[in-house]
Amino acid sequence: MSVQDRTDTAATSRPERPARRRRKLGRFVLPTYSWLVIAYLVFPIALMIIYSFNRVVGGLQQVSFSWNGFTTQWYRQWSNVPGLTSSFWLSIRLALVSTLIATVLGTLLAIALVRYRSNKFRGKVAVEQVLFLNIAAPEIVMGASLLGLFVTFNVARGFLTLVLAHVMFSIAYVTVTVRARLSGFDRSLEEAAYDLGANPLTTFRLVTLPLIMPGVLAGALMAFALSIDDFVTSNFVSGTAPPFPVWVYGATRVGIPPQVFVFGTFIFMVGIAFAVMSIVLSRKKS
Repeated sequence: MSVQDRTDTAATSRPERPARRRRKLGRFVLPTYSWLVIAYLVFPIALMIIYSFNRVVGGLQQVSFSWNGFTTQWYRQWSNVPGLTSSFWLSIRLALVSTLIATVLGTLLAIALVRYRSNKFRGKVAVEQVLFLNIAAPEIVMGASLLGLFVTFNVARGFLTLVLAHVMFSIAYVTVTVRARLSGFDRSLEEAAYDLGANPLTTFRLVTLPLIMPGVLAGALMAFALSIDDFVTSNFVSGTAPPFPVWVYGATRVGIPPQVFVFGTFIFMVGIAFAVMSIVLSRKKS
């Protein structure tokens, strides 16, 4: 090998070593960073689950963050706290009703925004801007404005006002999610159904809806999670029957009962079950 060949070989091998080093470092740093973020997110939930089994020492049944021993007492006495069970079931009913309404309205609005141009859908640009303003607006602004609206029109605060408020802030999330699914939709499939004699309703039920169903389900799950988790807006419009987050906030003034952690664990486990179910169904379809 000549001197020139040796020089060229050394020159080409030098940059490869730092690049190889960076690749090895990247394979270590990125997974470590990802697991740290996951641990940061999961740690409070894991703490809640662990302390739902913590024994309470003393007369008052309040959450204690000093470990006093393992017990399943709070799971057996989950309905013993006045007002807690009713507020929890109120949140469940509220989330189901508002999710159903927001999913139907948001899906139809997403279809209209995708299918029709501005010359056929007057105000399309304004509707799109309102949707994104709804997502970007602080909850305290929405809550205060809705409270002022209900007071002005003398609407008694209760389940109806809660449903109206939750549907209002959920529609935008459903619409954006379903619209993203519709952006790559093949219209020729609908046209083929029309050619075979299907009417618009049958085409939507048998062709369009099954194809956009993943987006619809994703929007519905997001609306349900937002509804059952909402505190700020619900605190303004709940009235005398507070949902679960508002009741928990009120309980912090005197002490949180351990049953709150039981209900929180139940909600988390249901969410995990839905996530696993979604993964299983997506694998079966693929």
